[in-house]
Amino acid sequence: MRLALHPAGETGHRAGRILLAEPGLEALGIYGHRGPATEERRATAITSLSGFSVLATDDTVAPLDLAAIAVDDGLSCVLAADLDPGPALAARFAARGLSLLVAASLPGLAEALAHRAEAGASGGLLLAWTRQGRPGRRDTAIPFPEPVGARWGTRLPPRPGDPPGDTRVEVTLEGPWAGALARVASGTGRRRVERLVAVADDRLHLEAIALAAGAVLLAGGGVPPGAWRPRIVGEGYLAACLGVGLEVAGLGRRD
Repeated sequence: MRLALHPAGETGHRAGRILLAEPGLEALGIYGHRGPATEERRATAITSLSGFSVLATDDTVAPLDLAAIAVDDGLSCVLAADLDPGPALAARFAARGLSLLVAASLPGLAEALAHRAEAGASGGLLLAWTRQGRPGRRDTAIPFPEPVGARWGTRLPPRPGDPPGDTRVEVTLEGPWAGALARVASGTGRRRVERLVAVADDRLHLEAIALAAGAVLLAGGGVPPGAWRPRIVGEGYLAACLGVGLEVAGLGRRD
């Protein structure tokens, strides 16, 4: 793998350290930044993307500008930013046989966990994740594992194309911890059955895993041309997350 990384913050730098531990990595180009990570044998500061196959970034200021640079230079691209790239940019990636993965972060990780939660189950799907900040509106209880623990979150409006019955919840949380969760529930009363899959860990560690896994997945050809979210390529994305160090807890419960 020859990967390019644009680290805009600590998440990007940690993703670089995770990628440097990958046995299949041939070279890691640090694009637009020079720092300690560029002193490692397989990492070097670069000003050109030539010779690399994937550009990954945790940038939240102008992530789509970086995606446009990537497709112009013939690279697939991974964005931690949770956004809609729009049909025009998606079409540019598809036309060149390249892939764009957005939301390679905690929201996307929750989407990927849904593939394990939904295995052999049917019913309404709850997706939840944390965001750093002061606690907000308390309308939905989310049972994250420790060290995050149970928290109150805020329901978000449905995304275009979300299946009926899906619920998305964001939990604002102060401190170093973070989590992502997917829960499938079916039935009512004594027949209610829940299947829950979740992760909780250091926030920067989880965010770095989510970004690094997206780069590994694209480098291995695990995403078709075009623009995608982890929900659509969840099985492969979750496998990549597990491959770079993610640990997942699962729970089945019958009320």
